[in-house]
Amino acid sequence: MEHLPLNGKVAIVTGAGSPIGLGRAMTTALVEAGARVSMLDVNPNWLEETANEVREIGGEGCVFTELCDISDPASAEVAVRKTIASLGGLHILINNAGIMRTPETTEYNRTNFWEITPKTWADTMTVNANGPFFMANASAPHMIQQQWGRIIGVTTSIDSMYRQGLCPYGPSKASHEALIALMSRELEGTGVTANVLIPGGTTDTNLIP
Repeated sequence: MEHLPLNGKVAIVTGAGSPIGLGRAMTTALVEAGARVSMLDVNPNWLEETANEVREIGGEGCVFTELCDISDPASAEVAVRKTIASLGGLHILINNAGIMRTPETTEYNRTNFWEITPKTWADTMTVNANGPFFMANASAPHMIQQQWGRIIGVTTSIDSMYRQGLCPYGPSKASHEALIALMSRELEGTGVTANVLIPGGTTDTNLIP
């Protein structure tokens, strides 16, 4: 393990529990690169199932699981604190968790902005825009103190941000990307960086059934 590029690093991946999607894939890749990963998700069954499969690759101590609602600042802060206490540090934050559907709908339908309920807007923005801020806000002080850190925000293409029928998902991702741009400037010189990851091509996730 000593020769692996992320040996000794600790990462948080939000939305890591889903049986399909980016969170699971990124967690696996990080572990294979030598990192230990704190897997955060709101679904306990998915979280434990995926964690057990990753442990078969990296061993028992490669992952730490924590139920976390990133839309709740207190939950985000607790998850960061427990990660540092359990894994001995924090070097990488991947803000991957996001929603396109909300509890008031069972599937995603393209709708005009005037047909969207205030609850749909608020729920989507809370997870996709507020959540990454709460996680970064809780993680950055530790990273700045150690003078090294990587904050990565998973967003979407510009086309998707402004595509008709993709409100509020598109605007929520645009907000996340603007936050990353701001953070990258304010973190300059600290040893901590903030960057956007835009998945290419078609990605199999739970966002759309």
